Amino acid sequence: MKRTPQTPEVNKNAIYAIVINSVQLMMLLLFVLYVMFGDLSGAGRVTLQWIALTGAVMAGWGAAIDIYDAVAARRISRKAQQLQTINSQMDQLNLEMRAQRHDFVSHIQVVYSLLQMEENQEAIDYLEKIYSQLQTVNRVLRTKMTAFNALLQVKSAAAEKRGIHMEMDIRTTMERLGIPPWELCCVVGNLLDNAMDAAAFAAEPYIHLTATETLSQITLRVENNGATIPAPIRARLFEPGVTTKGENHGMGLSIVQKTLDQYGGTIAAEAGEHFTAFTITLPRVKQNEA
Repeated sequence: MKRTPQTPEVNKNAIYAIVINSVQLMMLLLFVLYVMFGDLSGAGRVTLQWIALTGAVMAGWGAAIDIYDAVAARRISRKAQQLQTINSQMDQLNLEMRAQRHDFVSHIQVVYSLLQMEENQEAIDYLEKIYSQLQTVNRVLRTKMTAFNALLQVKSAAAEKRGIHMEMDIRTTMERLGIPPWELCCVVGNLLDNAMDAAAFAAEPYIHLTATETLSQITLRVENNGATIPAPIRARLFEPGVTTKGENHGMGLSIVQKTLDQYGGTIAAEAGEHFTAFTITLPRVKQNEA
């Protein structure tokens, strides 16, 4: 299993950058002084060439470190944005649960009053309505990964708001995964967003999310009944820039595959006449490594 890149050593890189830039300035000053006052014939020309070569090497080294730091900073910025999104989703889940807890006492009082008045059928009807509301949250609280539960709650609410029927069959606790929760949420969230965009144009839009496990891996499958993906595009679906959504799209699935590759995972696309599905697998780590 591949390991994720280590967090860059910022202080060490900063010291390197200071030293290299200082040397570059010294070499530049020496170069200017030698050109203005030195002997540029014979041995002097060779000295000038060595000064120029040394300056070029130092400049290249400095540029390489600057590029590395820029790439690392971009990676950290993307992680920070994703963590912020997950925190927002967890806040929404927490608010939903607090609201249900607040309403619980009121529901008990209503049922108690109906039973006292011997309105048994009305009490049953009322309980059925409460039960259906509770299922919205209960069906996403089946794993031991809080961030993943929050993601499912938020995406379920988003699908309902767009008139998309979303079914979830979660048969795993999502334990012993090598991939960090925020990375997993980024992957699954991307697939669910794509599924909602595709299913939105169907006559009776739906999304099916299934999550199962074995001793060695966890499998997640996201299916929707939106327009099928043409075969030529499906063959290149995970390449950067390939999309069925027009311009300014197409990076999502390539990032998903790159992320899964880092943790030994896989992703596969499947398309039929009336459905499109993406299946991802992730290896489970040993108990003593979890």
